[in-house]
Amino acid sequence: MTYIPEKFPRRRLPDSLALETWDSIEPWYRELLDWRIESARDLEVWLEACGELNAAVSQEGVRRNVAMTQQTDDPEREAAHLAFVREIEPKLKPVRDALRSKYLDNPFRLDLPRDRFFVFDRAEENRRALFRAANVPRETELAELEQRYQKTIGAMTVMFRGEEKTPAQMAPILEEPDRSLRQEAWELVAARRAVDREALDDLFDRMVELRTEVSHEAGFSNYVDYAYRARERFDYGTAEAERFRDAIERVVVPLADQIMERRRRAIGVESLRPWDLAVDPFGREPLRPFKDVDELAVRTKAIFDEIDRDLGDRFEFLRTHGLLDLENRKGKAPGGYQTTFEDDRLPFIFMNAVGLDGDVRTLLHEGGHAFHTLECRGEPLAAYREAPIEFCEVASMSMELLGARNLSMFYSPEDADRSYRRLLEGIVLIMPWIATVDAFQHWIYANPAKDRNDRRRRWIEIDRRFGGIVDWTGYEETRGSSWHKQLHIFLYPFYYIEYGIAQLGALQIWRRSLDDRQGAVAAYRSALALGGSRPLPELFAAAGARFDFGVETIEPLMARIAEELERIA
Repeated sequence: MTYIPEKFPRRRLPDSLALETWDSIEPWYRELLDWRIESARDLEVWLEACGELNAAVSQEGVRRNVAMTQQTDDPEREAAHLAFVREIEPKLKPVRDALRSKYLDNPFRLDLPRDRFFVFDRAEENRRALFRAANVPRETELAELEQRYQKTIGAMTVMFRGEEKTPAQMAPILEEPDRSLRQEAWELVAARRAVDREALDDLFDRMVELRTEVSHEAGFSNYVDYAYRARERFDYGTAEAERFRDAIERVVVPLADQIMERRRRAIGVESLRPWDLAVDPFGREPLRPFKDVDELAVRTKAIFDEIDRDLGDRFEFLRTHGLLDLENRKGKAPGGYQTTFEDDRLPFIFMNAVGLDGDVRTLLHEGGHAFHTLECRGEPLAAYREAPIEFCEVASMSMELLGARNLSMFYSPEDADRSYRRLLEGIVLIMPWIATVDAFQHWIYANPAKDRNDRRRRWIEIDRRFGGIVDWTGYEETRGSSWHKQLHIFLYPFYYIEYGIAQLGALQIWRRSLDDRQGAVAAYRSALALGGSRPLPELFAAAGARFDFGVETIEPLMARIAEELERIA
């Protein structure tokens, strides 16, 4: 059956209304500020009207950001995005804060169902406490710096064998059996990144300075404490993050070292070098699952069909309605993401596919995010159509694991096992990297006066704690700035441990699916449908997972991965 998403027509705003300038937007917010509220029902109707307007304005900003990331070297797209950042967002923030106060101070709020509005009220009270009008110009400058980072990375290319390639397009060469070819490709990209090293450090210096000012303005002694509040980490704090990192060091790093030592022996080298990490260790040809992005999308849809036919139909709707941009090209921003056109309540998937095995996982991952958006799009309270990042990533990472068990659309049985092994090994290997990035960010913002040389030294120290057995001899400078490629450190400070927390939730869903696939998928979908209406521990519980990230949770999950790796050896 073809999936046809329900339409949610605007109730108050004219369908033809274009919200492209502040002059066209401001009167609608002014009307909300002047709205008379004389009962709890009036308050709920007003909240729905606020959500509708916020969604429409948000979609305009998302539309411009998507266009900019699709082609960062297009001056018109850049100008349109920056116009929203500079001319609309700074004016939105104080108005939305005023609306927040209108809600929080309304006496009829006490008559709303407490259980229904608990999560919403908690977030709104926190956002009001953090808002400072004096920080709006700083946040605007940060948004501009973040766009400059994406433009700088998006412009990176190298000349390889007479052909211009992006760093993403060089990635397949790192899977080639010829070690000297891999080294040449790796060094070429590393040298290109080094060209922008000082510029990126300059950019980051200013970001740290601004973020520290933002935290001080809001009454915090440092940006660490401010960021935890701003990221709405109500259910865990810095002590739990440290507990997570310690557990990774104790439980995961030893398994990661075993995986890397197996690789070293299989390749037959004295030490693993940075260009030895993507190649098949047994000398087999690289996995090349598809030739073009149309083939990638069609075959991924078949995987979703196998997991749940309804999910497959939903993905097909995205594929046939222009809601996917999958191929890598010059000028396109790096990475991948799923965003939501909130007025339409529809997801959009962006990625940089170049024909790698990892591209299949990326599309499964972003597909999980898209399903999350679609599952909860009927939620009337707009704020609940978004969930905490820690659970959003459960949606995506679970889909990677569920999809990896049926890769026959792309591979022979032997190659499907190779891909599945790569996923499981990749999970083990990414957890120490997550701990590294998290520890580094805590250090940066606890020590904002440290300079770029201090950062490079500290990065290497932390990388040695979690980084395994890779030999960086001769490339210490490259290693010291290797964090530059992790866009989260620049664009989304402190957004990275979420991946680790979510991975633990996803692994618990995967572990259940090995014995009860139907039950695991059903619980997964039920949890997604909750959106952000419940606290994090309850969202995890709805999916059949514990919200805990200490040794007692991590150890049995790593043991099950080790069993699976042994089974498919």
